[in-house]
Parts: sequence; structure tokens; C-alpha cells
Amino acid sequence: MNVSADDNDTIAAIATAPGRGAIGIIRISGPRAVPIAASVFHGARGVADQSDWSAALGWIEHLGERIDEALCLCMRGPRSYTREDVVELHCHGGPAALHRVLAAVMEAGARPAGPGEFTRRAFLSGRIDLAQAEAVADVIASETAAAARAAAAQLAGGLSRRLGALRENLADLLARIEAGIDFSDEEDVTAITPAELSRRLDDARATLDVLLADAGAGRLLREGARVVIAGRTNVGKSTLMNALLRSERVIVTPVPGSTRDVVEDAVEIMGLPVRLFDTAGIRDDADPVESIGVSMARAALDSCDLALMVVDGSSPLTAEDRAIAATLRGRMALVVNKCDLPPALRPDQVQELAAGAPAVVISALTGQGIADLEREIAAALGAAPSSQEAPLLTNSRHISALRGCREALLSARAAREQGLSDEFAASDLREALSGLGEITGETATEEILGLIFSRFCIGK
Repeated sequence: MNVSADDNDTIAAIATAPGRGAIGIIRISGPRAVPIAASVFHGARGVADQSDWSAALGWIEHLGERIDEALCLCMRGPRSYTREDVVELHCHGGPAALHRVLAAVMEAGARPAGPGEFTRRAFLSGRIDLAQAEAVADVIASETAAAARAAAAQLAGGLSRRLGALRENLADLLARIEAGIDFSDEEDVTAITPAELSRRLDDARATLDVLLADAGAGRLLREGARVVIAGRTNVGKSTLMNALLRSERVIVTPVPGSTRDVVEDAVEIMGLPVRLFDTAGIRDDADPVESIGVSMARAALDSCDLALMVVDGSSPLTAEDRAIAATLRGRMALVVNKCDLPPALRPDQVQELAAGAPAVVISALTGQGIADLEREIAAALGAAPSSQEAPLLTNSRHISALRGCREALLSARAAREQGLSDEFAASDLREALSGLGEITGETATEEILGLIFSRFCIGK
């Protein structure tokens, strides 16, 4: 992929997070990175004299004034992040000092980097593909260890290698079909047989099926799951919220209907990032203020990935319990709370209410059963990957492209089974290859690239 004229500029940006810190880094990349850095950094060794991948201690100076003491790291291309000359100035992390250093670098001839422009240059230079570039942003955005591991595996090329092998197989298959179309009268050209075509299409689709099997789990790792705590009033929803958060986040009182709003907070459950929502007790006879909270609770349930339907195990089931459970069929886990009190529910009543959903008996007050509930939440959300060998798909763009690729392969097979000419199967294979290329970047449009890199932070 060709680099545009703008990519021949030398760019610079603060590469560390906003705010105060021990270290702040100014990153410079481009053909004039070394001379620009040399004009502002003065140490025992000049920047131009530094050996590759070395560091020197000195001062950042501008207009005769010393701004900050710094380390200068010099990484000449192509052995750098962007494959261009890259210089990093490691300064103290105060915002004022960092911006003064950056201003000096700009006056020396660099221009401000755009969002993700360093990583975009790494992609354009061929050091990484587009899937790996997106993984850079995912590593930065990871909120849990599991999400970070999935992003790191993609950054290391796990998905790209699997897609590269699939792309090579489909490209060879397309070449065989096209050779049979264009050179059918040549004696040394053997057209692919219907049986071989069907077998290879099925093998490719099976590879996609393995990748797509864990798409839901990967999406939740990246985006987080929305889990709503629901039930009638005074069953212990807020106490459960506090138990899962391990903090007194929500006010708990014995007065029914004390939660009148939707309270949300983030928590990690079995390695999965979760947005947890505590809602008002759902009932029909709520007062005007409480009814607003009930409406908000119903809205939260409409958009959740999982509902924790809480019932009071120390009191008989009510018509409200049954009505709420009926509305949540297929997307709930039943939580029988207050097991620290004498039970009032029979096992058959719990099974009837759960209607096949997982059911966990807990005491939100004492913490009994909370670990079991967390395991059930993770299992209900499908957070555990079905295969340890396949890379985990965490990006909705990748998932959509692979589903389109799979549909194209099905269409190619159907064309052959219907006795259509090989041109139809060839067209479907080109579509499948284009879908794979959108993920790794070979066929990605400028619009797609602009959208992807616009989501990056400046300095990366």
C-alpha cells in the first residue's frame, strides 16, 4: 500500500496518558525525526551520534532556556514501530513541562500527529496488518486480564496467521476455477472437479465456523456485558449489587421501593468486564415517582445481555415474581436470595420459576453462594471460549466480515450444486477473499481506515 504525501511529514505527539506522572514521553516519527530532536535535545552525545536503540541523558533546550532533563531514545528505521526514524524524549510527567517540550519540537519542524497516526504508519509500511493495528487499540482499552490476553494474541498475529492460511487456500481455489474457465481447451490444464471444489469449500467454511463459534464471548470481552438485577421490591437486589461489587455502592434499607433509579457500576466477573445495573423493584402499584424508576428498569432489561431475576427464598412466591420471570424467559439466571433465613420455597417451585434457566441459591447479606453465582453469570454469557486453539474474535467489524465470507462460500457451493457455471462460484470466492482482505487490510478502503484510526488516542 502506497504512503501518501502527508505521511512523509515528521509527526510528534505526547505518547503518555493525560495528567501528572513520573514519566512523560514525546514521540517523534518521520524522515526528519533525528535532526528535529537534535535541535532541542543536548546531551553528552548528540542525537545524530547516538547508535541505534540507544539512550542518552541530557536537557531539552529551547531559545536558550533549559525546559526539562530528559532521556533521548533513538530508533532508526526500519527497526522501529513505524519503520521510520523514531525518537522518543522521556521527560518528567508534568503537563506544563511536556507541552513546552512538544511546542519546542513543533517549532523545530514537526507537525502534530493525528489520532492513531503512528500506528497507521506502522500499517502502511507493512510492519503490521490492519487486524494487528486494531489490536493495539484493544490492548490499551482492555479492562480485564482476559481482554488483554485476547488483544495481545491478536497483536502477535494469531488471527492474521489463521486468516492468511485461509486466504491462501481460497486464492488457490479461485485460481484453479479461473484456469478451468479460461484455458478449458488446453491439455495441460486440469479443471477442478465438483467433488474437490465442494470439499475445499466445506473445509474453508469449517475454519470460519471455528472462528465464529466464540464471537459472542469475544464481543463481551471487548465491549463488556450488561447485566441487570431485577425483581419485585424488597427481595435484596441492592444488597446483591453491593455483594457483587464488594463495596457499599447502593443504599440498602428495609423499606420496600427504596431504589427509585437505575444504579450502575463496573465490575470484573470471572475475567469478563460487566456493567452491573441495580433497578427499581418492578410492581404495578408504584407511586408516581417510583413508577419512573420502574419504567427505567424495564428499559434496562430490554437492552441487557443477562438479567439476574432475584426472588426472596424466605417468603412464598408472588404473582409479581411469576410475571417478572415470564417476561425474562431465555435471558435470565434465577437468584434465590436470603438463604440465611428459613426457606419458604420448595425445589420444584424454584425449577418451575427458572423454566430451564440456571438457578443459584445465595445470601447476598452473608456472601454465601456469590462465587457460584459469578460462575453461572460467566457461563450464561458464554464467556468461556469453546476452543483454546482458535484466536478469539473481539471486533464486531471482523465478525461481520467473516460472516459475509461464510455466506459467500455457501453461495459458491450452492451454485455448483445447482449446476450453474463456474463463473458464479468464482464471483462468490472473490467476494469471500475481499471480506478477508477487509480484516487484514489488503482490500480495506480509505473510509474504513479513517474510521478505524480515528478511534485511536493521539500519540499511538
